[in-house]
Amino acid sequence: MKKENTKKILTLLAVVIFLAVVIFLILNARQAPTQVVETAAPATQVMETAAPAAETYPLEVPTENAYPVEEQTDALTSDAQVTIDYARNFTLEYKDGYKLLTVLTPWAGATEPVQYALLPASQPEPSGIEDAMIIYTPVESFVSLSTTYLPFLEQIDALSSLVAVDSGAYIYSSDVQDMLQAGTVSEVGGGAVINVEHLVDLNPDLIMTSASGFADYDSHPQLLEAGLNVVINSDYLEQDPLGRAEWGKFIAAFFEKEVEADRLFDEMVARYQQAKAVTEGLSERVTVFTNTAYEGTWYMPGGESYIAILLADAGADYVFADLEGSGAQPLDFEVVLEAAKEADYWINVGAIADLSSLAAMDARYVDFDAYQEAKVYTYSKRVNALGAVDYFESGAASPDVILMDLIKAFYPDLLPEHEFYFYQALQ
Repeated sequence: MKKENTKKILTLLAVVIFLAVVIFLILNARQAPTQVVETAAPATQVMETAAPAAETYPLEVPTENAYPVEEQTDALTSDAQVTIDYARNFTLEYKDGYKLLTVLTPWAGATEPVQYALLPASQPEPSGIEDAMIIYTPVESFVSLSTTYLPFLEQIDALSSLVAVDSGAYIYSSDVQDMLQAGTVSEVGGGAVINVEHLVDLNPDLIMTSASGFADYDSHPQLLEAGLNVVINSDYLEQDPLGRAEWGKFIAAFFEKEVEADRLFDEMVARYQQAKAVTEGLSERVTVFTNTAYEGTWYMPGGESYIAILLADAGADYVFADLEGSGAQPLDFEVVLEAAKEADYWINVGAIADLSSLAAMDARYVDFDAYQEAKVYTYSKRVNALGAVDYFESGAASPDVILMDLIKAFYPDLLPEHEFYFYQALQ
């Protein structure tokens, strides 16, 4: 009996020892990855050593787990979904396994939307998206048929994907000019004379363009017929400056970087709202008018236009705020002179450098008080040797900077630290 009890005790002791060893090994295995990450270096140190955080923040799990997984959670879970808060002409929906982008009005007067299903390359094609063009993401080769898309590519560090543009003559970006000179980016033209054959040879993942709705001026019908992936971007139809800038998320979605674009957009909106707030409650507001005449007719922006909203946010009373709509309304020169002769400021007279050049365009311009008092400002500060104006390239992505420039012009004391970026006073 004693032998049997001793045997049982020894057996039980062996089992206990075996279980203790197993538990020890399990616990040790679970702790090992954490120790490896902590020993290597904190994620912030890795990013600071390699490059600025905005350029290196991982939106996908890296092949080598150099970053703690918890720092990537926002970009990896189903919660990493951005919202569209200001733009009124596109929507972004997160479906089961893909994203659906809808351009509600692809061109002025369009009656049907266009849709794009953004499908990760590793995912099988879902059902029920027959009306949407499928674009596999992230795109690796991009053709930009408008300069306004380029700043958004730079923001998300995707400029290296650029393989072609319509024309280098209108591009301000020195980086893109260098790429054109090196031959890594081609010129393919635009509109009805676009070089379809060259684009077929390039076979890019994505071509982005705007559209007018007139076949004689649009390039996308030819490109679609050639079997190329063409996406219509109608950011120019947005009246709200913040809404136009939000199209950066539209572009970023094709690169699976809309989370990063959303963060940058929110930071820009905060700067815009902060600048706008400094003009609220002004006891006296300046009066402003804009543009110049063309062959005797002055095309003046409507009271709901992009520039009219910027002027209002800058604390200015737009002389022609009562003009209906958001488009430009044709007015006789005499009508403008009568209404705006005594206006305090005159802006957006073209990419010219001095008042004498303005007077040379039409001698009657000197009759405006703003001319006489040298209170004429225009977006000509950033112009390259080719004559490309950065205002028309990166201005849409930076309405906060435009707003601060305008406030600086109208009320210099409100933003004493700000230096003009796009605008300058004509001398």
